[in-house]
Amino acid sequence: MTDVATWLELGGTAAGAGGLGYAKYRAPRVYWSLVGLPVTWGRFTWSYRSTMDVCGLTVRPSGFRAFMTRNVARREVRPVAPKVRRVRGTSTGLRVTLRLPAGLEPADIAASSERLRHAWGVRSVIVGETKPGYVELRMTGYDVLSRVRMPRQAKPRDLVVPVAMREDGSVFERNYREVPMALTLGATLSGKSMYQRNLIKGLAQLPVGLVGIDCKRGVEHGRYAPRLSALATDLASAGRLIDALVTEMEERFDLLSLYGVSDLWELPEDLRPVPLVVLIDEVAELFFVLSKKDESERDRVVMQLVRLGQMARAIGIYLEVCGQRFGSDQGKGATALRAQLTGRVVHRVNDRASADMGLSDIAPEAVLAATAIPANRPGVAVAGDTSGGWSRIRTPEITPDEAAAVCREFAHLTPELPFLAPFRPVSQIIPPMPAAPPLVKPRPVTE
Repeated sequence: MTDVATWLELGGTAAGAGGLGYAKYRAPRVYWSLVGLPVTWGRFTWSYRSTMDVCGLTVRPSGFRAFMTRNVARREVRPVAPKVRRVRGTSTGLRVTLRLPAGLEPADIAASSERLRHAWGVRSVIVGETKPGYVELRMTGYDVLSRVRMPRQAKPRDLVVPVAMREDGSVFERNYREVPMALTLGATLSGKSMYQRNLIKGLAQLPVGLVGIDCKRGVEHGRYAPRLSALATDLASAGRLIDALVTEMEERFDLLSLYGVSDLWELPEDLRPVPLVVLIDEVAELFFVLSKKDESERDRVVMQLVRLGQMARAIGIYLEVCGQRFGSDQGKGATALRAQLTGRVVHRVNDRASADMGLSDIAPEAVLAATAIPANRPGVAVAGDTSGGWSRIRTPEITPDEAAAVCREFAHLTPELPFLAPFRPVSQIIPPMPAAPPLVKPRPVTE
């Protein structure tokens, strides 16, 4: 009987160890919650003071504090480290709020984030300022971007679309009220189309009008036709569509002027025009011309697009521009348009110049992070904005058929806009793929 109990104990221990090993790679959230979080929390608590000291994140105490420590407490006067105000565990890591002593700033903590990461054995340490004098250390216990799974509560709402996961475990959201215009860059097979699919999937569930400009004969946006209010598939139709949008912009400004307001959202709900999101798949196609005589028309279309980027936010027209590269070498007006695109998302690029086009003017230190994205991790990108902040993100994998199915499901939300009626795409039945010819040519049976 004793032998049986011993074998049962050994078998249970082996099964538990095997289960934890399986969870570490297949269910990292479970492993982190059961094993990683308690171990990391204990390591942080035990070594916090010494780690801050060796990383140079301590300062001399004030004269009064030194006097009280030496004469009242009868202890040795030691340098002061940031005060730990709060420690909170999450499903992906650890959040620590620190109160900075006089003489330290958030940049000092951020400069030592790599040393802190190794000292506490975590995947990454990201430093964020919460309010003056306070910073938050967002530690990640495992590689959140290896297998992206969006939280269940991350759902589209009020022109806010959850698109990807940040490396600190938080959700990256595309907020059109805060960042109305954005630019997405990426080389072929970098995950740029995946980002766009997640964006369209979220936008399709909101009461907005979607306008597609896909000069590659609609091969990307054509499958989303049931949810699109307009679609341009070549340069000529794109020019006419942009002209129609500019005309609508001017009419909406007249409406704002009539009611004495300066923003679309200040109008009563029954008078408020529907917001529009303009999705441009490959912006470089709008700049290419085949002959010199077409340059004037190209310049006019680009200038109209620049006008939309400069003024359309107030009347609820938002631009989502995508491309492989986008800079002054593509033609007149490219730099002026890029300057209006506040949000920037840069996937893997073919050269540093492409990363510079997207990030150097808003977050120069993010350029190196964009050029270091490996080719075997499609969907990983660097997201930045004009505040100078940036973060690594990755979009969850989604197939074109899944995004198209969502567009068909929410096709009833497509608004009927008379000025876009000439550009309304017609949903077509996709013909089946022809069967592949047999590898062996049949021979007739002869008698």
